[in-house]
Parts: sequence; structure tokens; C-alpha cells
Amino acid sequence: MNNRTQQQNTRVDSTDRVVVVTGAGTGIGRATARAFAREGATVVAVGRRRGPLDETAEGFPGIRPLVADITAPGAPEDIVRTTVGNHGRLDVLVNNAGIATGGPLGTLGRETIGPLLETNLVAPVLLTQAALDALTTARGVVVNVTTTVGQRGWPNNSVYPATKSALETLTRCWALELAPRGVRVVAVAPGAIDTPIADHTGLTPEQRRAVRAWQIAHTPLGRIGRPEEVAWAVTALASPDAAFLTGTVLPVDGGALVS
Repeated sequence: MNNRTQQQNTRVDSTDRVVVVTGAGTGIGRATARAFAREGATVVAVGRRRGPLDETAEGFPGIRPLVADITAPGAPEDIVRTTVGNHGRLDVLVNNAGIATGGPLGTLGRETIGPLLETNLVAPVLLTQAALDALTTARGVVVNVTTTVGQRGWPNNSVYPATKSALETLTRCWALELAPRGVRVVAVAPGAIDTPIADHTGLTPEQRRAVRAWQIAHTPLGRIGRPEEVAWAVTALASPDAAFLTGTVLPVDGGALVS
């Protein structure tokens, strides 16, 4: 039996996988949890609020809500312990949870910078670290959700894209570090997507509308993306069929990055 046949016979089918998705209560996280569930995976949907998680799971028996604040001490270990204890394994970790508060230089304080770093950068590091043994056993996949703004620039909101740029650097570093363990690490970098994240940036409704107009004007496909389009990319990169991809950062941005 050749190596190709051995790999085909031993890899885990999508319907057998256990997936953890953080920030699964709304937006990209919700769409991603549902996309994996449609494939037949068991999905542990992690978020801070039970209500939105229950909405995510409605009609999807494969989605199991887990209320947790990923920035809380001990939360990464608890999430992994609960997942493996209840479902026996962990095949895919999607580090999706993020916040986008910010402001121009001269207005930034620790009360703004600290939560951005804790949620967007520290928590994914600690959660991936906590999941490492389980992912190694499963020869699993880590998918980090970043942003194409991190590869360009966002004046007056520099810290948010900086955290996402750092997450892309971690993606590349971890891809090299974890390859000997059989763990792949990839990232999806959304552009302007129709999610509630902008509602928590501190901008007024008029400012948010102006940002949206600017985003559309700078997106060659001329529209805002849908969470389901990002979820497709996440599931595709995590698929067993993508077994030769690692260290990849895939923009899903309507062409904004190359415009």
C-alpha cells in the first residue's frame, strides 16, 4: 500500500470530526458553526452569552453551545477539557472571537488596548496551547480568523488590525512549529462582512454608514460580504481535502486587498 492510499484510509471523515468555534453567537462564528454542522461535524459553539448561542444551535442538533469567556483565567483549559470529555476528541479549532473597538492615537488607554489584546491575541494563543495535545492526537487543524485590514491599514483604529496582523504571524509560525506533530495551521482574512462587530466599535450610526460606503467603494466586487462566504472558506481550509495546506492566509474580501 502506497503513502497516498494510507493517508486516504486513515484520515478522519468530516462527519466524524469535533470542532470548536469561538465567538459562535453571531456573525462569522455562527455561520461557521452551522457550516461545519451541515457537514455532519459535532460543533462546540463557544460564546459569552447563552441566548445567541442557542439561536446559533436552533435547528442544528450537532451544535452544542458552551458558555465561556475565552479571556477568563482557566477558560481555555476548561473549553478543551469539556470538549474532549464530552466528545472524545478535538479535530478543528476555529479562533474566531474578536472585538474591534479602538480610536485614533491620542485617545487610546489601557481600558481600550487591554481587551483588544486579551480577546484577539492572548486568548487564541492560550486556547491553541490548551488544545495542542488533543489536536496532535487527531492530526487536527487550527483556523485563525483575521482581517485583510491587517495587511493594509486602518487609520484611527490601529490596534485592532495590529492584533489581527499578529495572529497571521502566529499562523505562519505555528504552521512550521506544529507540522512535525501533524497539525495544520491556516487563517482566513475577511474583508468587509455584514456582521454585528461594527456595532461595538464606538462609532455613531452615521459614522458606521460612512465606513460601509468607503468599504464598498474600495471593494472591487462592489458589495459587502456575507458571513456564510467566510464560513465556506473556513470549512474548505479545514477540510481533509486541504491536507497539503498549512501557513496559508486566505483573503475573503471581494478583491479589496489587491485593489
